[in-house]
Amino acid sequence: MPPSRRLLGRAEELTRLQHLVARARAGSGGTVVLTGEAGIGKTALLDEVVAGAPPDVRVERMVASESEVELTFASLQLLCGHLLTPSVELPGPRREAVESAFGVRAAEPPNPLHLGLGVRDLLTRTAGDGALLCVVDDAQWLDEASASAVASVARRLSTERVAMVLAMRSPDDRFADLPQLAVTGLADGDARALLGRALPGAMDGRVLDQLLVECRGNPLALRELPRSVGSDLAGGYALAGSVSLERRIERSLLAGLEDLSAQTRTLLLLAAADPTGDPGLLWRASARLGLEPEDVEVAQQTDALVVSGRIRFRHPLIRSAVYRSASPPERRAVHAALAEATYAERDPDRRAWHRANATIEPTEQVAADLVESAERARARGGVAATAAFLTRAAHLTPDPATRVDRLVAAAESTLDAGAPDDALRLLDETRDDVLGPLHAALLARLRARCEYALRRDRSAPRRLLAAAQALEPHDAALARDTYMQALSAAVYAGRLGEPGAVQEIAEAIMSSTADGTAESAPDLILRGQAQLALGGPSLALPTVRRAITAFESVSPSDHRALAWMWFAGRAAQDIWDADGLRMLAERQVRLARDGGVLTVLPMALNLLMVARTFDGRLDGAEAICDDIDTILSVTGHPLPLYGRIFLAAYRGHVDEVESRAPQLRADAYARGEGYALTVANMAEAVVYNGAGRYEEALASAREEMPYVHELGHAMRTMLEVVEAAAHVGDQETCTEAVERLRTVVEPVGDSPWATALMALVRALHGAADPETQYLRAISGFEQIRVPILRARSQLLYGEMLRRQGRRVDARVQLRAAESVFAECGMQGYGDRARAELAATGEKLRPRGSAAVPELTDQERNVARLARDGLTNREIGARLFISSHTAEWHLRKVFTKLGVRSRTELWKVLPGEK
Repeated sequence: MPPSRRLLGRAEELTRLQHLVARARAGSGGTVVLTGEAGIGKTALLDEVVAGAPPDVRVERMVASESEVELTFASLQLLCGHLLTPSVELPGPRREAVESAFGVRAAEPPNPLHLGLGVRDLLTRTAGDGALLCVVDDAQWLDEASASAVASVARRLSTERVAMVLAMRSPDDRFADLPQLAVTGLADGDARALLGRALPGAMDGRVLDQLLVECRGNPLALRELPRSVGSDLAGGYALAGSVSLERRIERSLLAGLEDLSAQTRTLLLLAAADPTGDPGLLWRASARLGLEPEDVEVAQQTDALVVSGRIRFRHPLIRSAVYRSASPPERRAVHAALAEATYAERDPDRRAWHRANATIEPTEQVAADLVESAERARARGGVAATAAFLTRAAHLTPDPATRVDRLVAAAESTLDAGAPDDALRLLDETRDDVLGPLHAALLARLRARCEYALRRDRSAPRRLLAAAQALEPHDAALARDTYMQALSAAVYAGRLGEPGAVQEIAEAIMSSTADGTAESAPDLILRGQAQLALGGPSLALPTVRRAITAFESVSPSDHRALAWMWFAGRAAQDIWDADGLRMLAERQVRLARDGGVLTVLPMALNLLMVARTFDGRLDGAEAICDDIDTILSVTGHPLPLYGRIFLAAYRGHVDEVESRAPQLRADAYARGEGYALTVANMAEAVVYNGAGRYEEALASAREEMPYVHELGHAMRTMLEVVEAAAHVGDQETCTEAVERLRTVVEPVGDSPWATALMALVRALHGAADPETQYLRAISGFEQIRVPILRARSQLLYGEMLRRQGRRVDARVQLRAAESVFAECGMQGYGDRARAELAATGEKLRPRGSAAVPELTDQERNVARLARDGLTNREIGARLFISSHTAEWHLRKVFTKLGVRSRTELWKVLPGEK
C-alpha cells in the first residue's frame, strides 16, 4: 500500500501502520500504540489506515469516551461485544469470562486471564482466513477493566491474524510494554503547506510566521485556528498564548457551530453525552427533548456529526468540546433524557449513571440504583467502576449514616483499585460527621492501609493494630484480617520498622485469641504466626502444625482461607516442615487456578516458586516467575518480586545479582521493608559462595546475623555465614553463627531439615567428627528431597576429603555434587565442584548442549511442558497463550533442537525429578 498523498508529512507513520496490517494478513499480527497531543493527527492516521485496508481485512473501530471511564467493560463491549454470537465457539471458561464481562450472564468476576484469552480468541475467529484490524481512538478514556483486557490481548497477537492500533494523547503505563509510535508536529515545510490549504488568500508574512509558531506543527490547529482568529490575521497581532493549544482548538471547533439553532446544539450535546452511538437511543432521547429529525440533518451538514450505522463525531475533540462548553443545567437535561430513553432491563448501569449525572440534590432512589450498579461491577471484577459508582452514590445519599457507610465502601474500593490518595480524600469527607464506634474503627483501618500503601508508614502496623482492636466487638472476622495485616506489615518492615511493633501486635493477637475456641485454618495460623513472633518454633510448633493440617481441607470457595494459606506456607518454613511447605504451595496454586482467584494466585505462585527452588527445580521456578509476570501484567496488582534475584544467585549469575541487589536495597529503604534487605544479602551470599568469593559472601551474609529470628530466609542465611567464615578462617564469626542457628533449630528437633542443616554447619565449624556430620547432612537432605543442599553437603565433604589427600573418596562425593548442580543449572557451584574434581586428577568432559541455550524463555517453557506430555491446548492454558501459539513455538523448538517429535525432547531436555 503506497503512502497517502492526502496526509502531509506522515509517510513514515502511515507506512508503519500499513506494515502492521500486512503482517497481520501474513499471520504475524501485533499492536502499535499511537501517542500525541490532541489534534496532532492520530485520528487522521487511523482514518487513512482504515480507508486503505485491503478487502480481506475486516475493521472494528471505536472511540473511548471520558463519560464512560467509570463503567466496567463499557469500552470492551463497544469494541467487540457485537462479535460474540451463539455461533462463535470459545472454550468454556473463556466464553464464561467474556459473557460475564459483557453482562450476558450473571457469574463470578471474570478471570482476567480467561477474559483476555477469550477476547483474543473472539478476535482471531472474527478475522477468519483474512485479517482483523482493531482501532481504538482516545484510548486514554478506556475504563480500567477494558484497558486491562485490551492490554492483555494486545500482548498476545504475534502469531494471530489481528492488528490492533491504540491512539491516546500521552504514554500510558497500562500499555507501556507495547510498541509505541509517537506522533509529533509537522515539519515547517509541511506545516506551511497545510496552513496554505486552510487560508484562501495571501497573508502577511508576519501573521503567517506567528500562526506557525502558535500551532507548533499541530495539523488540527493549522486547519482550525485560522477560522477563529478573525481580525488578528489582518493586524498581525500575536494569538493569545495564555490558553492551551488544545483549548484553543476546541474553541475553534465550537466557532463553527455558533450559528446553529438551540435545538441542533442540544442534539449535538445529546450525542456527546452518549458514547455508544446507538441511533435508536438518540432518537428516543431526542423525542423526550422535543427535537426533530431535521436537527440531525443540520448537524450532519456542519460536518460535526457522522451518521452511518452508528452516531459518531468527525473528530473526538468535537465531542469533548461540545460537552465541556455546555452549562451544567444543559448537561443534566440531556442525561435525564438519556436515562429515560435507556432500557433499564438491558443496560441498568448506564441508565443509573445517566440518572446520577442528571441529579443535583441527594436522592436515595438514584443512590440506591448506583449501589446496585456497584455490586454488579464488583461481581464482574470492575474494582475501579465499583469505586466510582459507590463514590457517586455516597454523594447523592441523603441519610448521614448511610452516606458514611457508602463513603467507607467507596474508599475501600478506591484503595483496592490502587488509588490510596483518592481513598484518603473520600475518608476526609467524613470529618464533619458524627461517627459511631464501628465507623470510627473502619475509618481508622482504612486510613492506616492507605498510609501504608502510600508511604509504608512506620506507624501503620500499630495503627492497624488499634483498628483491629476497635473492630473486635463489631466484626470479628474483619478484626482478625486486620490483625494479620498489622502483623504482616510489622514483620516485613523488620529492622526498618518501629521497635517493638512485632511483639506488641503478636501479644495483642494472643490476647484476642486466648479462649482457644477458634479452630478454623485462618484463626489457627493467626495465632501460630503470633506465637512464632513471640517465642519462635518452640512455642508455635503445635499450633502451626494444626493449622497446616486444617489447610489441607480448605474448600476452594473459602476465599478467606485460600488467601491466608500463604501465611501457613511461610510458617511451614519457620518450623522447618519441608513437606508442609510443598503441600501448601501446590494446593494454594491449584485452588487459586481452579477458582480463578487472581488476587491470590500471584502470592500463591510466589510460594510455589520458593518450593521449586528449594527442590532444585530452577527451570520450574523460572517458569513460575514468568507466570507471575504475566498475571501481574493483566491484573496490574503490585507485588515485589524476589524470585528473579534468587534464581540468578543459585544459577551463579554474579553480574545479574550485583545489578539487582543495589536497586533492591534502595527499594527496601524507600518502602521501609527490611525483608528486602534480607533478600539482597542472601542472594549475594549464595552467589558469592558459589563463585568461591568467600570474603564478599561473608560481608553480605554477616549483615543478617542480628536478625536470625526475623524470617525464614534470614535464619537460613546462617549456612552462608558459616561456609564463608570457615573458608576465610574467621572462627569467631563461624562459632557465633552456629550458636545462633542452634537456638532456632533445636526447638524443632525432630525435623530432618533442621537436623541436616545443623549437622552441615557443625561439620564446617570443625566438629570432632566432621565426616559423620557430613554424612548425616547428606542423608537428611536426601530424606526430605532437597537436592541443592544435599549437593552442597557433598561438595563441602568432597573438598574436605580432597584436602586430606583422600582423592578417590573425594571424587565420589564431588561427582555426585557436580551432577546435581549440572542438572539443576547451578553454574557457580558446578564450576566449584568441577575445579575440585580437576584438583583430584579427574579428567573432565565438557557438559551441556549448545542447542538448549538458543531457545527463548517462552520456547523453553513450551518445550518442557510438551516433553512432559501436555497437549497444545493444555500448554496454552498453563502459559496463558492460545493452542495455535503453543504449536507455533513448538515448531520453532523442533527446528532449533533438531528433533521431530515430542518424545525426542526427553533426549535434549532431561526431565526434572
